[in-house]
Amino acid sequence: MDDMLVAGPNKDRVQELNAQLAREFDMKDLGPANKIIGMQIYRDRKDRKIWLSQKNYLRKILRRFNMQDCKPISTPLPMNFKLSSSMSPSNITKRMKMSRVPYASAVESLMFAMICTRPDIAQAVGTVSRHMANPGIEHWNAVKRILRYIRGTSDAALCYGGSEFTVRGYVDSDFVGDLDKRKSTTGYVFTIVGAVSWISKLQIVVALSTTEAEYMAATHAFKEAIWIKRLIEELVHKQENIVLFCDSQSALHIARNPTFHSRTKHIGVQYHFVREVVEDGSVDMQKIHTKENLADVMTKPINTDKFIWCRSSYGLAET
Repeated sequence: MDDMLVAGPNKDRVQELNAQLAREFDMKDLGPANKIIGMQIYRDRKDRKIWLSQKNYLRKILRRFNMQDCKPISTPLPMNFKLSSSMSPSNITKRMKMSRVPYASAVESLMFAMICTRPDIAQAVGTVSRHMANPGIEHWNAVKRILRYIRGTSDAALCYGGSEFTVRGYVDSDFVGDLDKRKSTTGYVFTIVGAVSWISKLQIVVALSTTEAEYMAATHAFKEAIWIKRLIEELVHKQENIVLFCDSQSALHIARNPTFHSRTKHIGVQYHFVREVVEDGSVDMQKIHTKENLADVMTKPINTDKFIWCRSSYGLAET
């Protein structure tokens, strides 16, 4: 048995599709959507707003790992926080002890929430997920810290609404932030009156400079921007060129200036896809100050004030 959502420009079209599906499949119409794959859906039709919440799922996670009464905190991880494989168990006794800790189960549970409605924990969950093969006590403490953050924000929901329908993208990278492989982290977030797409992941190759790391991050963000643009045009209407904000002036120079050779001659050809997209105007890459970059929270732990500002800018608010 599968659940699915049906959307259309008006009720008649939706009912027509439901009738067609009912002729082919044994199907039951449950009416207006209020829940799908663990997400609650709330609407305010008067103010044209909709919320996606996983508070019931998150509270279930807290009870499952006996963290329902823990002391809440304001950020998932503290500033300058790092994890490495050197913190993993070094002998059989310690490994046996950690084997009784539900590390992988907790990380996977948090990952589902992060993918669906919680962009604010993307960087933290990405960090702890790198150590699932051999976690140590420091790694487990980091997971419990994320759960403490969830304890204080389980009521937060993604809110979408308003009349402005503009896609904005923000991209950033954290140069050699991974202590083990010395790889950088790519982070981006796209908003349409609320966050609609986000990612925080290690780059697949080692960047040799902050410029290169930012440029490679921009490449992945550009691909996502093009997909979002095409999806909107298919579902709604012709979409204006998407603006992608980046806080690296050097990466902007590379994207706009093919003769910027000394720093780019070793970069893989696939990353110069950015130049082609900039030239044809599908995506407009613009400079933004680091203080205003919403993707900053996707690449590293940041101070509380900026973290809360980014979270609010994603459309995350208590219901």
